[in-house]
Amino acid sequence: MRFADGSEIPAELVVMAIGIRPDTKLAEAAGLHCNRGIVVNDTMQTYDPRIYAVGECVAHSGVAYGLVAPLFEQGKVAANHLAEFGIARYGGSAVSTKLKVTGIDVFSAGDFTGGADDDEIVLADRRGGVYKKLVLRDNKIVGAVLYGDTADSGWYFQLMKEKKCVGPIRDRLMLGQSHRGGAGHEGKNRAAELADDFEVCGCNGIRKIAIVKAIKEKGLFTLEEVRRHTKASGSCGSCTGLVEQILASAVGGAYQPVAAEKKPMCGCTDYTHEEVRKAIVDNRLLTIPEAMRFLEWRTPTGCQSCRQALNYYLLCAWPKEGKDDAQSRFINERAHANIQKDGSFSVVPRIYGGVTSPAELRRIAEVAEKYAVPTVKFTGGQRIDLLGVKKEDLPGVWADLGMPSGHAYGKSLRTVKTCVGSEWCRFGVQDSTGMGIDLERDLERLWTPHKTKLGVSGCPRNCAEATIKDVGVIGVDSGWEIYVAGNGGIKTEVAQFLCKVKTREEVLEVTGAFLQLYREEARYLDRTVHWLGRVGLDSVKRRVVDDAEGRRALYARMKEALSVEKDPWAERAAGHDAAEFKPVKFYSKDSVSGGSSDERLAESLSA
Repeated sequence: MRFADGSEIPAELVVMAIGIRPDTKLAEAAGLHCNRGIVVNDTMQTYDPRIYAVGECVAHSGVAYGLVAPLFEQGKVAANHLAEFGIARYGGSAVSTKLKVTGIDVFSAGDFTGGADDDEIVLADRRGGVYKKLVLRDNKIVGAVLYGDTADSGWYFQLMKEKKCVGPIRDRLMLGQSHRGGAGHEGKNRAAELADDFEVCGCNGIRKIAIVKAIKEKGLFTLEEVRRHTKASGSCGSCTGLVEQILASAVGGAYQPVAAEKKPMCGCTDYTHEEVRKAIVDNRLLTIPEAMRFLEWRTPTGCQSCRQALNYYLLCAWPKEGKDDAQSRFINERAHANIQKDGSFSVVPRIYGGVTSPAELRRIAEVAEKYAVPTVKFTGGQRIDLLGVKKEDLPGVWADLGMPSGHAYGKSLRTVKTCVGSEWCRFGVQDSTGMGIDLERDLERLWTPHKTKLGVSGCPRNCAEATIKDVGVIGVDSGWEIYVAGNGGIKTEVAQFLCKVKTREEVLEVTGAFLQLYREEARYLDRTVHWLGRVGLDSVKRRVVDDAEGRRALYARMKEALSVEKDPWAERAAGHDAAEFKPVKFYSKDSVSGGSSDERLAESLSA
């Protein structure tokens, strides 16, 4: 690493902790003083006393917290002054961070580095993978770090916030709350011994007394009900176990914890996702009202969650007979475009494999100019996004583009990302562009439980990032390697190796069979990684790789489902002076699977 003063430090790994930065443009435009955030005083007033500010955007005493929890303390102070009581003061927040890093629980709070005059109590169990450090100043906890075992994080944080003297229990402090008075964590309920003002949910500032009050006054008996009424455990989820203990303590034997595999689909029914799907298949249920009557739904119209799931399950089981209910889809799928935060929409036409032409680009540019589209952007999936389209302009945009929908808005196949492959790259060993186009055309318009992304790389250098896609295909000298259940989202998951095949036809069949199995068995809104984590890779291999007959049957069912799907843009554009949907012409050398990509494209279009 080379620094601004010219000095250097050798390093094998550099970790950059960047964090977030408040967006203060609006405040600055209003003439408010900003420094790392919107500067506020102890009453949460800005430099203009008529304007108050709270939350992640503010800086108080030189600190911009960037966390949710301090907002609740700041909000109480601001509300106090707005109500003209005028007595509350905000003196800063003690904050903590609790998360899971690569499967290991980590917690930190306060001044955990300490100073020369501070005391440190450290427990380090290298083999057991546990590290604990408490920093004490004047016999009070001022900082803590826990790694591997964070069961006592809430207790330590409460002691730190309340600035309690821990001298009398100092010799037992590192052993945790379980040794404070003989009550243990394992097999026992900690909830009874927690103080009423103990903060259970740090994300939402929810204390034990608020949870107990909601349970008793509203007659709550399940974790979902507690979340719905209090928000406790509804954010990061790290306090879920403690909330369950409080619930069990409050209602006694009436609390019956529900195993994850028996969790009802929603509050409208006691049936699980799997039981609902089986009933739809076994009893040939074709509409949402029919399914609700048969399964004796508690509410005759259901809720937003179950209606969307039911609609998908019906169409997946009976693609030719099931009745699609547009009102049981997300707004994006109803409008066939992505709604943006200002109420406008983004339009992403399908560009197969990321390959386009000057004529197509010209048409996109003309549409952007005609409808005054404010932003034209390349997406992460190598497509072009028209951002800021007015809802009333959507039909005209579809008609004038004359291109199929990219389904960037739906729980469906999104894009197939490709590198240039052997056609142009000196390292490429397979025609990844042609394969990507073949896959995208083979799977086009496929509805899935959640968004589905594919990637094809022409060699193991993996420029198309195939190993963090739902299905990734990588070219090798002897054929293609297929990886599944990758995820590049909030929590990155590396795809798992499924199998190796030799031909284009095998890639299409294995990919289609895998996605059809996912369609038929995953719960609605499950990504492939979550579904695979539940059923296991070995189970999928047995049905998709080892069982050739079963694989062909899955692939056939996938093609049957696609046979009834139509391009929504083409249908909606029929009422306009729509340009013809013209195929994209591009140059391609002969691929390893026989015939040029252009010839295969023409063949696919004619079919």
